[in-house]
Amino acid sequence: MWSGPQRVTSNMHKQTAIQGQSARKTKRASQHQAYVLHQYPYSESSLILELLTREKGRIVAIAKGAKKPTSNFRSLLLPLQLLRLEYTYTESELGEIGSIRGAERAGGPATPKDEALLAGMYLNELLMRMLVRGEPHAAIFDSYHTTLHVLSHAPGAALEAVLRSFELILLRQLGMLPDLSRQTLGHDNVAPDQRYALIPEIGLHHVRDGRRSLLGQQWMDIQHALQSEQPLPECMRALGMNAVDLKPQLRAAFAHYLGGELQTQRLMRGLRSL
Repeated sequence: MWSGPQRVTSNMHKQTAIQGQSARKTKRASQHQAYVLHQYPYSESSLILELLTREKGRIVAIAKGAKKPTSNFRSLLLPLQLLRLEYTYTESELGEIGSIRGAERAGGPATPKDEALLAGMYLNELLMRMLVRGEPHAAIFDSYHTTLHVLSHAPGAALEAVLRSFELILLRQLGMLPDLSRQTLGHDNVAPDQRYALIPEIGLHHVRDGRRSLLGQQWMDIQHALQSEQPLPECMRALGMNAVDLKPQLRAAFAHYLGGELQTQRLMRGLRSL
């Protein structure tokens, strides 16, 4: 029975953890590309930032004085904006804690709007829950960056395809997605004209009932896209209009690893019901 490695991390009390750090050695990072995933208040004037960096993966850092009206950080340290950071960090028993020394915008996509903005916040929460701190994933960073470009250009009908494509890449990079050209249990090649579903704890499984599924040829096209040098646009092309059928399958997979749905998923469902 196939089941990818568990990557879910529990939230710790941020301020207590940082106050309890015992520094070993201070190091400096320069010109690191980063996105802000989330922020927490820290003291009266500072912020704790959860960051996705290309070089070091998901990290946590303090931005001292970032809440002050005169701070240059106020207009820079925002979600969904590509940044170039200078920061120092220390290594301790609880991991690395950084301290932001400088930040500047590094171009990148414009901030998405409306439904695309909610989709961007969903991606941030998904990365917060799925990524272990301190593990670099350049391919995930690059796909996230490309996804935000699509979201910032009013994706319209492409919204479902780009979100499902990013989710597939995330699962593949974290070792949680089986070979999509074979049935997982029997290791038999999928038949192009038969239907298969991605089922948590089972993998890719031949189905004959009415559940959401894709043809074997479609799964093989996705497998080929994930192995390409540009997996996100290739996955979007492979999915096409079939992204809607893949959505409940991937939702079930993430719920399995995370123990339930995300807050942003509940928010988006509530807004659509208004």
